[in-house]
Amino acid sequence: MIEIEDLWKAYKENQVLKGLSLKVNTGETVVILGRSGVGKSVLLKHIIGIAHPDRGSIEVDGIRVSDLYGEKRCSAVRHMGMLFQGAALFDSMNIEDNTGFFLEQHGNLDQGKKYSKSEIQDRVDAALRMVDLEGTQKKMPSDLSGGMRKRAGLARLIVYRPKYLLYDEPTTGLDPITAMQINELIVKTQKELQATSIVVTHDIVSALHVGDRLSLHKEGKIAYIDTPDAFLKIDDPVIEFLRKIIAGAPRTFERKKDD
Repeated sequence: MIEIEDLWKAYKENQVLKGLSLKVNTGETVVILGRSGVGKSVLLKHIIGIAHPDRGSIEVDGIRVSDLYGEKRCSAVRHMGMLFQGAALFDSMNIEDNTGFFLEQHGNLDQGKKYSKSEIQDRVDAALRMVDLEGTQKKMPSDLSGGMRKRAGLARLIVYRPKYLLYDEPTTGLDPITAMQINELIVKTQKELQATSIVVTHDIVSALHVGDRLSLHKEGKIAYIDTPDAFLKIDDPVIEFLRKIIAGAPRTFERKKDD
């Protein structure tokens, strides 16, 4: 479970987070919608420990990670993984080395020991198969399309099986077919890992497909959060705009709960 309480963050004169609070239950996928530049990605960076709040708290499984620094903070968030908007692959490494990078650097987090080369190879191959990138091990990131790079970034998360998955605009810049493939992989990954996920997006189609609950990031806070049906009925100009996008068929794109 992730619990965020009264989170504030400013960059110089720009107050980005203004008392934001959010609770994400274990095993669910919460989608955070909102306009560009409102601080959605900033929130993810705080959750995973890249940024530190001016005030407020972030608790993960009862541990207040926002109060920790250095090695203690890294240890507290070691079971988190993040898919960055641009995939953030290392340009100088092939897909196999990109995917296995975490395992090479950190080994088995639970047992505190290094993986053998064969163990890493097996886990890398399995992760790439899961995202339909089998056979790309020796390719470089520059050899892949945008959608394939996103899938490679997802494989890099899957390979060490984190409990918490954070997605920063996973479908941005992708064509509708490729975007839907990424949506399907997000759902598949959440089920495979039995993970807790937060998806930041401005794509309402993606939100309806992957989200158990939808929220709106507005004016530095989470203005609303609810199930998809209830969320789409909220009287707000931004949500009204989202309703127009989906043209009165809000559940057309939502995954079936009994899949």
